Amino acid sequence: MYLNLAEKDYDKYIYRVVSLERLVELFVSKENTLVKPKLWEDTFENFILQSPVQLSSGLVVNYDLHESMYGQCWTLHKSSDAMWRIYSQDKGGLRIRTTIKKLINSACSYEAVGKKVTPCIGKVEYLSDKGLQKRANTTFNDKGISKQNIFRSLLVKRAAFKHENEVRFLIDAWGHDDCSCDLFKYVLDPNDLIDQIMVDPRKSPEEYETVKHIIRASTGYKGVIKRSLLYALPKECVLSVSKK
Repeated sequence: MYLNLAEKDYDKYIYRVVSLERLVELFVSKENTLVKPKLWEDTFENFILQSPVQLSSGLVVNYDLHESMYGQCWTLHKSSDAMWRIYSQDKGGLRIRTTIKKLINSACSYEAVGKKVTPCIGKVEYLSDKGLQKRANTTFNDKGISKQNIFRSLLVKRAAFKHENEVRFLIDAWGHDDCSCDLFKYVLDPNDLIDQIMVDPRKSPEEYETVKHIIRASTGYKGVIKRSLLYALPKECVLSVSKK
């Protein structure tokens, strides 16, 4: 299921910064890991599904739908100073790249082998506090709640985070063997999913070569590995003296 995305967006690149340790774990285990939204840092995350609901009859009910939901955060931003400083504070982060379609298809293959999960990928909407409340009030109704509304409830965020340009990969594991765990893992081939790895731009060229060697040796990754040139100076910079 795609939400808040046009068909032309499906082949767009999305990015995520991970640690070297997490990258190695992905390739060794060949499992992608999603977490319950309650583990996300923003306290407003998942508040819609966790809130009590008052039906038109006046009855107040609590659904446990949030317990079967898992997510993973990506961004459409190719590169930014803020991204590296926030998610790679020790300068050891690695930016991995895939496409929207490849990411959701990786879970569709898992579902096809008989696992009871529903994958979704969607672009986050950034709303005002009033907009968030309005969205919350329209998520539920007396007839129940649709899967689409469940996913949409996790694709909203406060307007203050608009700069993140976030895409969220979500899985509804309702009916799966065990939803008590805060992590959900499914099998994939990382070499099929990831088509580029980028090393933190604050690494020196020598450090980059070392990191690249470690990645190759530890993961068997066959794709492109580059060093971000976000802070690179022009090869030649001639300044003109003003005549004023």
